[in-house]
Amino acid sequence: PDLLPACNGEVTTMSFLQDVVDILLQYVVKSFDRSTKVIDFHYPNELLQEYNWELAEQPQTLEEILLNCRTTLKYAIKTGHPRYFNQLSTGLDMVGLAADWLTSAANTNMFTYEIAPVFVLLEYVTLRKMREMIGWPGGCGDGIFSPGGAISNMYAMLIARFKMFPEVKEKGMAAIPRLVAFTSEHSHFSVKKGAAALGIGTDSVILIRCDERGKMIPSDLERRILEAKQKGFVPFLVSATAGTTVYGAFDPLIAIADICKKYKIWMHVDGAWGGGLLMSRKHKWKLNGVERANSVTWNPHKMMGVPLQCSALLVREEGLMQSCNQMHASYLFQQDKHYDLSYDTGDKALQCGRHVDVFKLWLMWRAKGTTGFEAQIDKCLELAEYLYNKIKNREGYEMVFDGKPQHTNVCFWYIPPSLRSMEDNEERMSRLMKVAPVIKARMMEYGTTMVSYQPLGDKVNFFRMVISNPAATHQDIDFLIDEIERLGQDL
Repeated sequence: PDLLPACNGEVTTMSFLQDVVDILLQYVVKSFDRSTKVIDFHYPNELLQEYNWELAEQPQTLEEILLNCRTTLKYAIKTGHPRYFNQLSTGLDMVGLAADWLTSAANTNMFTYEIAPVFVLLEYVTLRKMREMIGWPGGCGDGIFSPGGAISNMYAMLIARFKMFPEVKEKGMAAIPRLVAFTSEHSHFSVKKGAAALGIGTDSVILIRCDERGKMIPSDLERRILEAKQKGFVPFLVSATAGTTVYGAFDPLIAIADICKKYKIWMHVDGAWGGGLLMSRKHKWKLNGVERANSVTWNPHKMMGVPLQCSALLVREEGLMQSCNQMHASYLFQQDKHYDLSYDTGDKALQCGRHVDVFKLWLMWRAKGTTGFEAQIDKCLELAEYLYNKIKNREGYEMVFDGKPQHTNVCFWYIPPSLRSMEDNEERMSRLMKVAPVIKARMMEYGTTMVSYQPLGDKVNFFRMVISNPAATHQDIDFLIDEIERLGQDL
């Protein structure tokens, strides 16, 4: 009650916020300190019982509030720690953090120029720059920052459907034929999730076979499109992946673009994970053909290290998002305002309330320049290659697929000594299945590092190492390998 806007609340407020900032700064410094744990792991019931988290009738003191802040960060995962490799989004960028603090203080909504003038203009500038990097002439087209790659992919599906059958907006699915979409068997689950949400149905998403490296096979795509048409279904979208979640594979975009052109199907590229490579002169060839897409998902909060969340959907045709989504709410998008209404971008979004996500990316881009992002991305890819070279012939390691990884995903099994001389049979498989989960659990209990694992198809649990944190070094990769061996020797 003593904080602003309370009468004479300035002094208390400043000292309270100063204390909060001190807590945050200590956490930031700890995040980069390799001698600290990545995680102080407790089981859910322990954490629930150890502290009182319940909401009460009466207010707490500011001392208790500061204690709540400390406790929360004590058990938070240090996602900026150089040895946190668990997710596609890692790292802690200082300029991005500053930008996040600023947008929280400004606390506005992205729907109109009226209440977010600078942010709306920065979104316009930044999306145009991203479209230029995709290769669309003059950065033409449209786009929006959305709450994450899953929503960006859903937007693409929504817009592709509207482009083919505009009447679906008023009449719904009953008024149009049965639609089908195509994506690879290694694609992100959000493609099916979007189909479920939009009433298209998960059965209408046809999964295309991949080669052993996880890339979509174009001949199988064409075969399945023809098959669907013969059954009377209408193919409306192909979602190609640039940087798959597990293998980090890049689908052959040029061949897919040729097929989409031939059958007049919307081509979407889910570059949530791989889109950042467009910033690198050395690696952007992996997205050759992306300029032929109708829409592209690109998450700067992954490979580019922008704080969560920051995901862009970019669309080649201008005006399509607006006509697909607009509802002309007269209390928000009044037509008789005194400025250029094209800057009221809110009506092309599905959301009404929309967080300012662009400022983090824009400010970081100003601070690093394109070359700074390039250096950061090249470094992460170099670290992945270092890891690959180190384990590909090392005793106790087996690669999940042959050859140098195309992205920073390095997929491998650790084979404990007890399994190394066993013949490849059911029993070995079922024992190998249990290795990665046990090592992961031990990693978390010791708090030293975190790396992801999963099964895929007929392959039992393997580690999927990903690097997107520019703070990581060769020593951290060495540490990870030693740690896996230390924690898995006895299995």
